[in-house]
Amino acid sequence: MSTHKGILATVKDDVINAIEGSGDVAMAVVDTVASTLNTVIRDVGKVGSAGTQAIASVASGVIHGASEVGSDLGTAAQGTVEGVLRGTRETGKEALRTIRHTAASVIQSTADVGGDLALAAKGAVKGAVRAAQNLGITDEEAASAAAQGAIDAANEIGTVASQRVRNAVSGTIAGTRIVFKENFRGTT
Repeated sequence: MSTHKGILATVKDDVINAIEGSGDVAMAVVDTVASTLNTVIRDVGKVGSAGTQAIASVASGVIHGASEVGSDLGTAAQGTVEGVLRGTRETGKEALRTIRHTAASVIQSTADVGGDLALAAKGAVKGAVRAAQNLGITDEEAASAAAQGAIDAANEIGTVASQRVRNAVSGTIAGTRIVFKENFRGTT
């Protein structure tokens, strides 16, 4: 747990400094996330459960940092997904699992700071689409994985959150049609 707090605090501080230094939220987040995950993965040797926990910590740090400086959480979510995918260097089905987990972590963290879940969900989908070309997956697969991860997390939060996120990610985002392979319904 202390590792989680250490990663979260480090990423939060790095994101705040990068945003304040450059003003480019997306690039600041992508670079910070990719660098942090490269270091964590190098230290643990593979993604696995330690990597999964690190992704959640990194996503939380990004969202908390961006929120603290009043940055757009949609752009922060987009940069988080892109940075995680660059940092983990996963492709194919593993990339889809990572996208789904990262989007879920972004939504949970956005809820923790009282941010706009719909904006964060759309940002996560946009980040997945932007990263898809280098991952051996289609834009549609990447977008759908991010949307499903966002919905999964929103379902855990509650009915209102679930409805907001579901509405936000239904249809087409960043020119990519979202296709759900699973039935998704909000919690009651």
